[in-house]
Amino acid sequence: MPENQQQEAPQLDEMGFELPGPSTHVKHMIGVVSGKGGVGKSLVTSLIAVQARKQGNEVGIFDGDITGPSIPKSFGLTGPVRANPMGILPVSSKTGIHVMSTNFLLPNEDDPVIWRGPVIAGVVKQFWQEVVWGDLDYMLIDMPPGTGDVPLTVFQSLPIDGIVIVTSPQELVSMIVRKAVKMADNMGVPVLGLVENYSYFECPNCHEQHKLFGESHVDEVAEQYHIDLVAKIPIDPAIAAAVDKGQVEDVDSPQIDEFVTKLSEKVATLPKRKSPFLIAQERQAAELDARLDAAGIPKIDKSKQE
Repeated sequence: MPENQQQEAPQLDEMGFELPGPSTHVKHMIGVVSGKGGVGKSLVTSLIAVQARKQGNEVGIFDGDITGPSIPKSFGLTGPVRANPMGILPVSSKTGIHVMSTNFLLPNEDDPVIWRGPVIAGVVKQFWQEVVWGDLDYMLIDMPPGTGDVPLTVFQSLPIDGIVIVTSPQELVSMIVRKAVKMADNMGVPVLGLVENYSYFECPNCHEQHKLFGESHVDEVAEQYHIDLVAKIPIDPAIAAAVDKGQVEDVDSPQIDEFVTKLSEKVATLPKRKSPFLIAQERQAAELDARLDAAGIPKIDKSKQE
């Protein structure tokens, strides 16, 4: 950047979050996270989106897994994306779910994305500010595993209502889920629900349930952190086959159906969340006022200066 130019500060809303483009209006934004990879987080994101769409909502998927995007494959979508004077247009699925992913920007979908953290954080903000999402009831952000750059950027800069954490039955995964819960708590982000994938396999003949990955610990974690919305998704070869064919919209999941209904009810009652930056500013202002009071120095009435 030339020395005589300064980077333009982002425009913020009243809660301290960065504003999207003028053609984007999102009622509710929900992040889908996991403490580690390989638990089916992108599948859960897709199933939630599909079910929300079936319930008559306008839905978008923000594929925040910048270096490992898999959402387009689940829906059978390919790039390149198009643009108009307002910005970049997301790709729409056959049922009208709007998707934006780095896979749409690559010459070949199997090309690797080799970017450092600041670049990845910048792309996350561009997907929010420069994509023409339109009017959405729900935007789902599929985030990469762990507690790195993308979750941090989303929690700090985007008006996310809360997160859904995806896990699997192993004890080790439960420990990592606790890390995700604690990060969300530190950032002031509500945990809306837990989804345990690969929870069991149900025999198609006798209907007995077999715990292939060990006993579930999701109820223990949910009770420990006062999370009242839990879903358990079984291992189902039909779901895997549909995703491989790009036909996730044809999947019916009774567990996700009930989960999405309760999730919608829960999100509708949430208060607006303040950004961590705004909270820090308010805390600093309160501390300054307390020091002035303790020193007997009158506070300045800014309204009389105008």
